[in-house]
Amino acid sequence: MKRTVAFVCTHNSCRSIMAEGWARELGSDIMEIYSAGTEKYDSPKPMALEVMNDIGIDMSHARSKLLSDIPESVDILITMGCGVQCPFVVCDHREDWGLDDPSGGPKSGFETTRDLVKVKVLDLIDRINKGLL
Repeated sequence: MKRTVAFVCTHNSCRSIMAEGWARELGSDIMEIYSAGTEKYDSPKPMALEVMNDIGIDMSHARSKLLSDIPESVDILITMGCGVQCPFVVCDHREDWGLDDPSGGPKSGFETTRDLVKVKVLDLIDRINKGLL
């Protein structure tokens, strides 16, 4: 059975969008994947989409969403380290990844964040596969 996973940040425009992209690419066989923000934002950061596209992950589907756009209950809730205080979201497991926001910085910062998110998503997949989550 697939685990429902939501990646949540303030605007759902960079880190949580990257996490959604990596999770879809690497773990869609074991996860039902969502991402959302706690505040309305127009669209994902172009540089976030660009660095994902640079490594062959198509992010043309990506759009910034709110918590109201995803299920009210998930198995695993991941916050990105942006001090997000989520309204009540029912979940079995919650963790914060503590990632710095590269927004406003150089492309290299987005690439670093992209690569850190990949490592975290691979670890999440490993823990799910081992039955730890």
